[in-house]
Amino acid sequence: MGRVTRPPAQDRDPGLQPERTRLAWRRTTLSSTVAAVLAAKSALHGGVQIEGVVICALCCALWLGFLAVAHRRIRTLAAGGIPPALTPRHAVTAMLCTVAVAVCAAVLVY
Repeated sequence: MGRVTRPPAQDRDPGLQPERTRLAWRRTTLSSTVAAVLAAKSALHGGVQIEGVVICALCCALWLGFLAVAHRRIRTLAAGGIPPALTPRHAVTAMLCTVAVAVCAAVLVY
């Protein structure tokens, strides 16, 4: 079986990938904002109940946590040059906020 050889790496504009990533973080932040607003609306629909207020507050706190991580990453990517890799702590925080908002949504549905 022959060896697979790759063509030589072509030079690419280093500004394209950070720009696409920055835009992806912005889209994700917008999606997270919409999810938090819909969760708050759903939690408070039909009157104010203590469970709804608690879930609404939790969704807002999770949204703020995700927003902080995303804003930091967007600023880093917009600074120019080759951005450093996302730290594991920030990646885990963004992932946990996203999963927790999904869990809150599941609780609101049932």
